[in-house]
Amino acid sequence: MPSYVELKRIQNQEVRLRTVAGLKRLRSALAQQVPTRTASDTLLLATWNLREFDSGKYGYRTDEAYFYIAEVVSRFDLVAIQEVREGLYALQRLRRLLGPSWEYIVTDVTLGTSGNSERLAYLFDTRKVSFTGLAAELVLPESREPEPRVVQFARSPYVAGFRVGWAYLTLVTVHIYYGQSVKVDPRRLEEIASFGKTLAKSAAKFSGAPVYAPEGKPTRDNLLILGDFNIFNRNDVTMEALTSAGFVVPPELQNVPGSNVDKSKHYDQIAYYRSLQALKPQGRAGVFDVFEQVYRLEDEALYAAQRASRPGRSFKDWRTYQMSDHLPMWVEFGVDDADAYLDSVT
Repeated sequence: MPSYVELKRIQNQEVRLRTVAGLKRLRSALAQQVPTRTASDTLLLATWNLREFDSGKYGYRTDEAYFYIAEVVSRFDLVAIQEVREGLYALQRLRRLLGPSWEYIVTDVTLGTSGNSERLAYLFDTRKVSFTGLAAELVLPESREPEPRVVQFARSPYVAGFRVGWAYLTLVTVHIYYGQSVKVDPRRLEEIASFGKTLAKSAAKFSGAPVYAPEGKPTRDNLLILGDFNIFNRNDVTMEALTSAGFVVPPELQNVPGSNVDKSKHYDQIAYYRSLQALKPQGRAGVFDVFEQVYRLEDEALYAAQRASRPGRSFKDWRTYQMSDHLPMWVEFGVDDADAYLDSVT
């Protein structure tokens, strides 16, 4: 669980008590909706786009918001984070609240207007998750049809290798270009299609699993993609671009609500390439609605003073700059493959 020591540093008693009450509601809801973390048997993998984390575009996040975010993140073992901004203060503070066993790895800043000066990151609990040393940003090869050209991502996907229990994972997190607010933006579709095809073609090369013989070729481990794909509907061609490339959404995630605030859009996804090794879906997954517990619509009056410094935004929108306009998505995997290995020994 996160460190609550800094709660006592909140000078305003009303805010301090409100934060405590919010944390209690969050803890109760998370305990009911998310499986309990285990020491070694399972992996709770999550992805969360934390809106403008933390650009201060519509007011910097308060202490209260950081406590809530840390409480949610702490319920998982490994979390991909999108929309980390230039300054690493927000990520560093979140890590401090999570405790000394937590670490992060993060990309550099994506330059250019469409990149929005963003970074991508992974947060993980080192008591359970080991970083293998594999880390890279994905760059697309030159396209030769219909004519030579190089189409790059607005924000370079982040590839990283981890080991959890018996399982080796190569994760690739993304924040795909949004563009126009329509189901199928041409550039968005092109990014997703190029992303899926490139990963599928070079799946084994992204492996972080060990090779024990000098002449040994890398073997594909568990290749998973996760993050903000800006997919509006699971039946759109944007989703088909991933599934046709061989990526599989775990069955337990195929029927969860959307991951935007009103749960109508399926922006965020977690999927794996073709098959899994020593990584077993446990039948439990979901999208956690933070706004049922904190920054609730019925709490609007409590934040009037805080919002006064940034007028012009509705409370419903303002609160997304404290938490996010995305909800965290998660899935549980089993990572103990000891019995299968023992059965194979002859």
